Amino acid sequence: MTDDAPAVSWTTEGRVFSIQLANPPANQLGRPLLDGLATALAEFGASPARALVISSGLDGFFAAGADIKLMAGIDQAGFAAYGEELRVLMDGIAALDRPSIAVIEGRALGGGLELALACTLRVGSKTARLGLPEAKLGLIPGAGGTQRLPRLVGRGRALDIMLTARQVPGPEALAIGLLDRLTEPGAARPAALELAGQFAAMSRPALAAIMAAVDDAGDLPLADGLTREAERVTGLFGSPDGREGLAAFVAKRPASFA
Repeated sequence: MTDDAPAVSWTTEGRVFSIQLANPPANQLGRPLLDGLATALAEFGASPARALVISSGLDGFFAAGADIKLMAGIDQAGFAAYGEELRVLMDGIAALDRPSIAVIEGRALGGGLELALACTLRVGSKTARLGLPEAKLGLIPGAGGTQRLPRLVGRGRALDIMLTARQVPGPEALAIGLLDRLTEPGAARPAALELAGQFAAMSRPALAAIMAAVDDAGDLPLADGLTREAERVTGLFGSPDGREGLAAFVAKRPASFA
């Protein structure tokens, strides 16, 4: 990799949009990666792609977290602005109406894990190591980690991970729900692309509705969540994709969604 290589690159494969991070030595979330990722996400937002895959082009790292050298050289106001930029980026990924998949080979630490937590799903290999080690710096996760991690793994496990600042190995991460799929080393990205390809064949409105309804389950009282579920399924029933899906089932043919 040359010094002038972009920190972030992207390609489209069918209806899958793939972003690759490559900011040596460890994909730290500094200016080159933040700017490149923001541009790539804007391109994805304007594209007809149905799913997003975020992976690393560096051996041993998905992303190692915030840029510590940058943080050490700024004042509190600068730190607040940096943190807000990270949060806006993570929140934007979490708010996407299309599935996103983080591919984790090696370490996803601090802000790197927060980036993965903002994605819909996480596919990692047995070499993955995931952690939020901010306590070692006298800080706490500040880009969504304290909120998104407990929602995935529960309060006790989240506290264990953050208070000890330990790195969770891939098999354990799968067992506690921090990873959704586990592969052999080197196979995480192909597995993620295969999964994204399955999403790409689905109805985009249906995928968006499922993601929103599941989020409601964690945010709303049961009665309110059930009401929204009913509203969504009724709306989808009358939609072009809903009519096509039912017609395809009756005709015993694959559905062709717009």
